[in-house]
Amino acid sequence: MSIEFGLDTFGDVPQRDDGTLATHPEAIRQVLDEAVLADELGLDVIALGEHHRPEYSISSPETVLAGIATRTKRIRLSSGVTVLSSDDPVRVFQRFATVDALSNGRAEVILGRGSFTESFPLFGYDLHDYDVLFEEKLELFVKLLDEKPVTWSGTTRAALENADVFPKTASGRLPAWVGVGGSPQSVIRTAKHGLPMMLAIIGGSPERFAPFVELYQRAAEQFGTTPHAVGMHSPGFIADTDEQAAEIFWPHYRVMRDRIGALRGWPPITRAEFDREVATGSMYIGSPETVARRIAAAIRSLDVGRFDLIYGAGSTPMSARLRAVELYGSEVVPMVKDMLTHAPLAR
Repeated sequence: MSIEFGLDTFGDVPQRDDGTLATHPEAIRQVLDEAVLADELGLDVIALGEHHRPEYSISSPETVLAGIATRTKRIRLSSGVTVLSSDDPVRVFQRFATVDALSNGRAEVILGRGSFTESFPLFGYDLHDYDVLFEEKLELFVKLLDEKPVTWSGTTRAALENADVFPKTASGRLPAWVGVGGSPQSVIRTAKHGLPMMLAIIGGSPERFAPFVELYQRAAEQFGTTPHAVGMHSPGFIADTDEQAAEIFWPHYRVMRDRIGALRGWPPITRAEFDREVATGSMYIGSPETVARRIAAAIRSLDVGRFDLIYGAGSTPMSARLRAVELYGSEVVPMVKDMLTHAPLAR
């Protein structure tokens, strides 16, 4: 089985090359430019995350993906993730089916709970319903994927009785994944619905997620569903040398990490902690050779079928981000493929 390679971004607001912070409109157009470059380089997927915070520009991934659809030819257009809990499954399906039409069948959706909770009060949802919102809405969304009239009832939205939803996709089924951050219950739920699983691995050794891959496969067998090739996405950054990559990325990552950490009770990150994560954890930062070697090792360790790189963090400068995309597509991915060819996975 061939490995697919993608890029993920949350539309972080970058610095202009003069050191000033870009506006949200500039940040969105930067993502468009990066997606066009990724398409030209032959990458498989561009995935856009949803956030509702000032440091991110993308709150509506499918709208940006629709713009990308008109400027690209082959790259698949994904969310990463769509926060289904605070959205309406019918509208999510309709929006992504529309992107699918605009892109001639290249849309997919990755559904998840999200890493922040701002969307819940913003759209009138109670965080006390956190679990039931995702459970019920995922159940409804899976029914919608059949593209047939739906009858459904639950506690989180109005019931549907033989309701048909439009537009339909040309293929008859919109590709849909579930993003999983490390909960065994989420792994089992994904297998129950017969959907592929995308592992969000943002810290620590990737090998610690091996039990989740095994659990997914066992659960699919028990439910009688089809276990799909598992994907993973992790943060990283590429420059011409290891030293350059770390020095460009570190100050912007530190600000972002400490901002999030302050909300969650984490102590400030140190440079030593960052360097350890780069050396042995799930941050793929360095020269093309270094990053390729570490990505290949992660793919082997988990036997995944897709690797997506979260290629920018915080206010990393615009030109440096474009260069990272260029190096990933033109040098890193070919090297990883070559490494895996000479030391193939046992599938």
